This record gives sequence, C-alpha cells and structure tokens, in this order.
Amino acid sequence: MSQTELSLSAGSLQLEHRRDVEHKRREFTSCGNRKLYFDTHALVCLLEENGFTTQQAEITVSALVKITDANMEIVYKDMVTKMQQEITVQQIMSQIANVKKDMVILEKSEFSALRAENEKINLELHRLKQQVMDEVVKVRTDTKLEFNLEKSRVKELYSLNERKLLEMRTEMVALHAQQDRAVTQTDRKIDTEVAGLKTMLESHKLDNIKYLAVGFVTLSGGGQSVGDPAQLDQ
Repeated sequence: MSQTELSLSAGSLQLEHRRDVEHKRREFTSCGNRKLYFDTHALVCLLEENGFTTQQAEITVSALVKITDANMEIVYKDMVTKMQQEITVQQIMSQIANVKKDMVILEKSEFSALRAENEKINLELHRLKQQVMDEVVKVRTDTKLEFNLEKSRVKELYSLNERKLLEMRTEMVALHAQQDRAVTQTDRKIDTEVAGLKTMLESHKLDNIKYLAVGFVTLSGGGQSVGDPAQLDQ
C-alpha cells in the first residue's frame, strides 16, 4: 500500500471517528431531552495527549458516558418536568383547599358543638343558681319564722314574768297593808290599854289621896269616925 493510500485511509478513519464522536456527543447531550454540557471529543484528545491510544481513549470516554448516563437516569427518575410540577402543585393546592374547606366545616361543627355545650352549661348554671337562690330564700324564710316564733315565745315569757312580778308586788303591797293595819290596830289597842291603865292609875291615885285626906281629917277632929270616901266627896 502506498503512502497516499495510507494517508487517505487514516483521514477516512479520523473522519469516521469524528462522525462517531459527534454522533455520540449529540446522542449523549440529547438523551431524554436533557442537555449535558460534556465535550467527549475534547476528553478523548486529552486522554490521547496523556498516553492513551485512540481506542483506549474512546473506550474510556464511552464507559464514562455510560456511567454518567446511568447516574443521570437515576437522578432524573426522582425529577419531574415543569408541567408535571405545575400539575402536582395544582393537585397539592386543590388538596390544601379541600383540607381548608374540611377544616372550616370541622371548625364550624366544633364551634357549633362548643356553643351548644356552652349554652347547656349556662342553662345548668342558671338552674343551679336558681336552686341555690330558692334554698337561700327557704333558709331565710325558715330562719325568720323561727326568729319570730322565738321572739313571740320570749315576749310571752316576758309578759308572764311581768304578770308574776306584778302579782308578787300586789301580794307584797297587800301584805304590807295588812301588816300596817295590824300594827295600827295593835298600836290603837296598846294606846287604849295604856289610856285605860292611866285612867285606872289616876283613879287609884285619887282614891289614895281621898283616903289620906279622910285619915288626916279624922286624926285632926279627934275621935270622929272615918266616913266613906263617897261621903267625903259630898
């Protein structure tokens, strides 16, 4: 084979290699509508410059591309497109709206239940308050009645004691009056007895004087008989 044919053959091989590399680059960069900014030809040239043969460099780059593609597939499996993201966001917003609606309904229901429970408690409190007020009024009425009864009883006892005291005072006054009358009668009787005794003493005294006078006259007349005091009085 001549040198010209070898040059043409090498040029055709390089052209085919470049085509294959460009095809692989386009295939790699357009895989799954994903763009990867990765220049495989530049990496092949870099490997060749560092001692790799063309075949080794291509095999290495091909393996690296496959590994990268597999990794990107794994990565892109968990990723979504913008449209899918918008659809998912709309679904999430719809679910959030439904949750909000359910929460509003639940809140209203719970509020209604709480309001009903509050009204029930208020009614129970009002009933208990009324019951307590009735009990207080009853106790107050009973206490007032007992107080009035006790007051009436005390008044009756006071009136009874007053009557007894008045009776005792009346009895004591009557007793004192009776004692005074008895003392007055005794005094009068004593005065009468004393006056009688004085009269009797005066009479005896007068008789004694008469007897003495008669005796004196008899002694003076010398032998005249002593007459009766009555004759002496005449």
